Amino acid sequence: MTFLPMVLGALFCSLGFSSDFHPQTDFNLEAMAGKWYLIGFASNAHWFVSRKTNMKMGTTMLTPTADGDLDLAYSSLSSDGSCWRLNNLAKRTDVAGKFSYTSQRLGNENNMVVVDVKYDEYALVHIVTANGDDPTIVNKLYGRSTDLSPDVLEKFRQFSLRAGILPENIAFLPKNAECPIA
Repeated sequence: MTFLPMVLGALFCSLGFSSDFHPQTDFNLEAMAGKWYLIGFASNAHWFVSRKTNMKMGTTMLTPTADGDLDLAYSSLSSDGSCWRLNNLAKRTDVAGKFSYTSQRLGNENNMVVVDVKYDEYALVHIVTANGDDPTIVNKLYGRSTDLSPDVLEKFRQFSLRAGILPENIAFLPKNAECPIA
C-alpha cells in the first residue's frame, strides 16, 4: 500500500508548488499581443500522457481586448491536413498577468498566470485547471519564433519540474506547418 501515500504526496507537492507561481512583475498586456508558437508543453494530466507523442507545434494568436481580457486563438495542423482550432477568452483578474477562463472545449475553469515573459522572445505560462478534487497543471512555453535557445528550453524544463510535473511529462513539440488563416 505504499503507492497511495506516494500518489497523495505527489499531489500535495504539486498543489503546493503551483501556488508559488506569480505573474511577472510589470506585466504588459499589450506587449503579449500577436503570434506565438507553442513550443513546450508539460502537464500532469492523464490525457496528456497518452497523447504527447502525437502533439506538434501550433500557433496561438493573443489579442488583448478593450476590457483588459486576452483572446486566445490556438490552431494546429493535423496529420490529415485538417486544422484543430480552439478559442478561449481569458478574463483579467485584479492582478496583472493573471487570468481565468472557462475552457470552450471541456467547460472546466482555468486559472492562468504569465510567469515569465520576454515579449520579443518567449513566455512561460502556468495554468491550473479545477477538476473537482484532482486539479490539473499545464505549463506552456511560447516563442515568437519556432526556435528558442537551449537556455530558454532549460528554463522551461526547470519551471515545469518546480511545478511538480514529472520529467517524462515535459515535451518540446516538433515543428509543424501552420494552419491556413481561417
